[in-house]
Amino acid sequence: MAGQRTVVRRAPGKLFVAGEYAVVEPGNQAILVAVDRYITVTVSECEVAGADVVVDSDLGARPALLRRHGGRLAGGDGRTPHVVSALDTVAELLAEHGLPVPPLSVSISSTLHADGRKYGLGSSGAVTVATVDAVTSYCGLRLTREERFRLAMLAGARLEPKGSGGDLAAATWGGWIAYRAPDRTQVLDLARAHGVAESLRAPWPGFSVRRLPAPAGLSFQVGWTGSPASTEALVSGLHGRRTWRGSASHQKFVATTADFVQAAVAALDSGDGPALLHEIRRARQELARLDDEVGLGIFTPALTALCDAAEAVGGAAKPSGAGGGDCGIALLDERAAHDISQVRQRWAAAGVLPLPLRPALEGNEA
Repeated sequence: MAGQRTVVRRAPGKLFVAGEYAVVEPGNQAILVAVDRYITVTVSECEVAGADVVVDSDLGARPALLRRHGGRLAGGDGRTPHVVSALDTVAELLAEHGLPVPPLSVSISSTLHADGRKYGLGSSGAVTVATVDAVTSYCGLRLTREERFRLAMLAGARLEPKGSGGDLAAATWGGWIAYRAPDRTQVLDLARAHGVAESLRAPWPGFSVRRLPAPAGLSFQVGWTGSPASTEALVSGLHGRRTWRGSASHQKFVATTADFVQAAVAALDSGDGPALLHEIRRARQELARLDDEVGLGIFTPALTALCDAAEAVGGAAKPSGAGGGDCGIALLDERAAHDISQVRQRWAAAGVLPLPLRPALEGNEA
């Protein structure tokens, strides 16, 4: 049973650097970076009578009291579905190991929000990863980094099967990563047919992840539009267009994205800053072409201004993730302090808030 009175784990947020949208399809590569804003999960013994789990979040008005019915948690205000899915998935693994599920108190605090508004830094993924790590550790399960990711992937896919899991990978490994998503349908089918424990061991077709070097000679800048965007809605909107999927335009988008992501990975591996800037500009152009053709609303006026300001001083920039709001990223010459200051001023004039973010070198660790 629980060997410690309290376990604390945290997981970082993330930003997509290149490859969003295409990475949703299994095996397609993307580049992400974990950032130094975190969700922290604290797990301890539940002392509330009549509750199996109490979830207390700094975004909720009051703690949610949950009870297990048929192996699933129920109750609460519905504000923490990713936490509940993580708890249910861990409980399945415990049951398969013949271990009891203890009453838990789960406390969540976040720096991925401002006044209740999300920055768009992958808070759902971070809270899933941190919850999985904290609860498995509290219950005495020793899991590898990849096993923790897989458990979080199962929990996330049960809620959002279209999600790539890139946020989960960035939160787990930290730093700059190259990531390919598994086939989530196969993953879920595997868990249903053979159990959670087996799904942590079996091959996951399409999945891979590895750490990348940080960009050489470049300053990583992030701007927040202050406008929230729903990644799930935008991705579902694109992949729900049956006339687009399988079309020549779709095939071109996937092939072009694969090409510039591979080239960007090579630029990072070799420390070639100018080549990386070129590929980020290509990424912006391809997202703009997709947006013009399909009309998703990836580029808002604020995100367009963010990109234009960076390119005006010789840098490169693009929306990060699904676009439609939230954050954009820019890579600028780290020696050109005046240019960086000028870009930040132009962002502020366009209603874009520069965020003081740095890459989080570690993933979800205590």
